[in-house]
Amino acid sequence: MEKNQIIRCFGTGNSIYEKYHDTEWAKPIHNDRLLFEYLILEGAHAGLSWLTILNKRENYRLAYDNFEPEIVAKYDENKILELLEDSGIVRHKLKILASIKNANVFLAIQKEFGSFDKYMWSYVNNKTIKNNWKEREQVPGSTEISDKISKDLKKRGMSFVGTTIIYAFMQAVGMVDDHFVGCCAYRK
Repeated sequence: MEKNQIIRCFGTGNSIYEKYHDTEWAKPIHNDRLLFEYLILEGAHAGLSWLTILNKRENYRLAYDNFEPEIVAKYDENKILELLEDSGIVRHKLKILASIKNANVFLAIQKEFGSFDKYMWSYVNNKTIKNNWKEREQVPGSTEISDKISKDLKKRGMSFVGTTIIYAFMQAVGMVDDHFVGCCAYRK
């Protein structure tokens, strides 16, 4: 390794990925619109690389009306066809249909709990779970908490919210901080 080389747990060598790693991943998010954005993007991520989604993120924001859940919840057949034709996003019909269904469930959760933020962060007692992994192989793909959240979201009617997707969501929005010991973004 070169002297003064920045050590990251992932993303090194790609400017979009590096920026995401250094400035967003594992940083606590409490804004409902942003939480909805990550929920939809993590669902779109299923079976694909996160870099693919990051490269399409701005296109997603345009195609999905900046992830305003009230707007997405009302998408009709014409909008679905428009999204299926949009090469700037992942054109997967089940994922698109799930995003609309998930927007409606998201709104119901907001109504029930006052915000989606309150609902999600209650699972971690409103504090980031800070892990101290030394290497990627130690990071789990899911946990008891992601299992519990996934099960509840599915019971409420969401799709593309399996436990692995939810754990990735938790990492992305800072409910869990899995930066490795030695990473430039690692915080004790």
